[in-house]
Order: sequence, then C-alpha cells, then structure tokens
Amino acid sequence: MTRGRKPKPSHLKAVQGNPGKRAINHDEPEGEGLLEVPLPPEWLHPYGIQMWERVAPWLVSSKILTVSDMPNLEAYCAAYARWRQAEEDIARNGIVVPGLNSDVKNPACTEANASLKQMAMFGSALGLDPASRTRLAVPGAKDANNPFKDLVGKKR
Repeated sequence: MTRGRKPKPSHLKAVQGNPGKRAINHDEPEGEGLLEVPLPPEWLHPYGIQMWERVAPWLVSSKILTVSDMPNLEAYCAAYARWRQAEEDIARNGIVVPGLNSDVKNPACTEANASLKQMAMFGSALGLDPASRTRLAVPGAKDANNPFKDLVGKKR
C-alpha cells in the first residue's frame, strides 16, 4: 500500500484545477462527462430517488459526473435514503426504546450515524459538501456570480 495522498485523476485536475502545475498523465484513460442526467436505479428507495433528482442535474451540468462516478452517486443516494428512514424511526419511537431488561438505545440511531458518515464520504467524492466544493473549479462558476465579470479586460 502506498503512503500519502492518492493521485488525482487527470480528468478531475481539469475540473478542479491543477494549482501545483503537476504533470498530467496523458496515457491515463479519461472519464467522459455525462451529457444528460442518468435515470436513477430501479432498486433505489424513493427518498434516494428524490436526492438523485436533486443532485444529479447539478453534477452533470457542472461536468463533474462521469460514468466511473455513478457508483458514488448511487451509494450517496442510498445512504441518504437509509438516513431518512432511520430519522423517521427515531422520531416515531424515540432515541431510547424498550429492551429485554431495560431501555436501550434505538438501533436506528446507529444506522443514522453510519449513514451520515457514508453520505459525508461519498458526497465529498462528488463535491457535494462545502469543503470539497471549494476545491472544485467548476467551469464558469466564478464568473456566474461575479457582478464585475463584464468589466474585466475593458479599458476606460
């Protein structure tokens, strides 16, 4: 096993930027960005489908989502669905539930925590949390919200 940070794939360097100006491996197979939003998998829970429909269009329009990222998106949406179901169970039954001899922690609390960790991991891989989103250099994102974008390069 190698030590240190995993090397960033070349197609992500193009999207996220290459501030260290490290050499790009031109022999590396490139992931093609998807041109249209893929349909969610049939097995996905309705909560996961809702999240898919919220997140996938942004990932495609930002040219982040590639075919190789699909499992990350599926895992993120599945974890979101499990988290929602666990939170509903906690709301319905409480944090503590009756056990054999005494009250015990609701097992849904454990599942909610595990699902949140999975969401954080897969969401970070997709650029869905604030920290990883700041590392993404989405083409045109800076210019879209810049009120002075039309003034750049113009002389008085």
